[in-house]
Amino acid sequence: MAMADTRMHGRLQVIRNHLLLHSPTLRNASSCAEKSKKQVVFNASSVQSGLVGALKAGLAQIGVTDVEVEPPPEGMEEEYATLLTPAAVKFVAELTRQFNAQFDLMMKERLRRKVEMDINGHLPSFIRNLKVEEGSWRVAPVPKRLVCRKLDLGDVSPANTDKFIEALQCDVNGIQTDFDDGHCPTWCAQLRGLHNVYKAVFGLFPGVGDIGKLPILMLRPRAWNMIEHNILVDGKEVPGPLFDFGLLMFHCASRLVAAQSGPFFYLSKLEGANEARVWNNIFCWTQDKLNIPQGTIKACVLIENILASFEMDQILYELRNHSLGLNCGIWDYSASFVNKFGHRSDFVLPDRNKYVNMQRHFLRSYMDLVIQTCHRRGAHATGGMAATILESQDPNVITKITEAKYREILAGADGFMVYDVRLVPVMNKMLAHVEINQIHTQRQDVQLTPEDLLQMPSGGVTLDGLRHNVAVGILFIDAWLQGKGHFIYKAAVEDSATAEISRSQVWQWIRHRATLEDNDEVITRSLVQQLIKDFVNSAVVLDDQMPFKSDKDKERLQAAAEIFEEIVTKRDFPEFLTTYLNLDHTFLSYQKKHLK
Repeated sequence: MAMADTRMHGRLQVIRNHLLLHSPTLRNASSCAEKSKKQVVFNASSVQSGLVGALKAGLAQIGVTDVEVEPPPEGMEEEYATLLTPAAVKFVAELTRQFNAQFDLMMKERLRRKVEMDINGHLPSFIRNLKVEEGSWRVAPVPKRLVCRKLDLGDVSPANTDKFIEALQCDVNGIQTDFDDGHCPTWCAQLRGLHNVYKAVFGLFPGVGDIGKLPILMLRPRAWNMIEHNILVDGKEVPGPLFDFGLLMFHCASRLVAAQSGPFFYLSKLEGANEARVWNNIFCWTQDKLNIPQGTIKACVLIENILASFEMDQILYELRNHSLGLNCGIWDYSASFVNKFGHRSDFVLPDRNKYVNMQRHFLRSYMDLVIQTCHRRGAHATGGMAATILESQDPNVITKITEAKYREILAGADGFMVYDVRLVPVMNKMLAHVEINQIHTQRQDVQLTPEDLLQMPSGGVTLDGLRHNVAVGILFIDAWLQGKGHFIYKAAVEDSATAEISRSQVWQWIRHRATLEDNDEVITRSLVQQLIKDFVNSAVVLDDQMPFKSDKDKERLQAAAEIFEEIVTKRDFPEFLTTYLNLDHTFLSYQKKHLK
């Protein structure tokens, strides 16, 4: 009890000091209180309004009057006061103003390209740029701590404090510190996650150790499709990745540089070299602004979109002074086919559990091209994440995971990710005899055409596969309604990537009236509605078969099911499930009502 009281006293002291520093009114009140030796007690509401008022006053003192920041959620006052200082908010505002126009143009270019392909029926092809293709350039050398990237932990949301601390103490090279796929960006989760990164960087977690001796934090801000609703600059909501990147850099960059441990990033869901160029401009501007040497920031681009796979060389070129290579990911990448070509009958993906894996030609070609492209330019090429959860030490399960990852190593990959920390000793044993990296493996045998990347795998749809996609889609939305970015289902971690492919396939199968292998039944809206109803009525979730017992649980599951049905039956395909949820009134209202 005494320890809890001490922690609470510390939190209150941080908040009180912040208020006294930035609010003249509260300073005067405190002075009077000290003189009269009376204790000032703030309730939660007054603390929240006091923090907002203090921030506004502090911003005004440094000439910032056109930024609005929402109050902290209850219980997040310390995190808010630590992160959202006037100087930090000013930095985020300046970053946003500097790149707002480029962001808007980039998003319009995405739309233009999609519409053009839809109207003309065109398919992507390799982008020709002789300066890039014929040059002998290579990416800049990476720091010592990034030479070996054999094993990272993936999908580690820093808002999950226990999981994050466990990851920090793990024997891996890096941690995908995730504000994207495995993270739900509620205001509470954003503040907690950013604050936990801050604590890790500055050694504030008891018993965890110095950041220079911990696994490298591979910080993954939100992708460009996500918006931060809780801060407005010049009357406009801030792009989510700029908010995340700005605060991470402002608070942590100098310490990471001093510890030779960053700042290093994963960049999600880029669609082409033009978007890599925007990130490179952001890096250059930020390094100048924070007096950090150019080239200090390093970033690994996740090739999660079919269009980006045709511009890998150009992406590396744009980021050549900041590049940490490219990464493969199976489910976001597969879902991007539906995103871009899902209305075309010749691009119907079969049952993902039965027919879609990294041995299929289109995915094997994609990984081979990532490895060849990266190694030709002196960059790392890393594989995807093993999402399996070890419920037992079943040797068959372990062998299957090990064989899949070893195939990536044999192909020339420099490393990969796992989610379950119990897999780390197994993978480290397998990797013990693998070279520190395989950049010397040039893969000159790889000779690919656009058709290799666009070749859909053969196969049909099973009823079990349809049921599985329905369950994953509903449970992901249910997790987001709880403020969680991922969940465990059938011994695998499910996140926005698996939710994207699940809902994409259901939408596509309804749209093209695919038939079930089991009985030749056509997949219709009414069939999907029945499967949704069956799943909700069974009220079973997760591998321990625990039901949704409370009325609140059942209400939330029903809400998730209704949102899922709406998404998979829309006339036009919603580009991103996470964007849809992040902008959906029902979803946002539910969060405000239930997530305190």
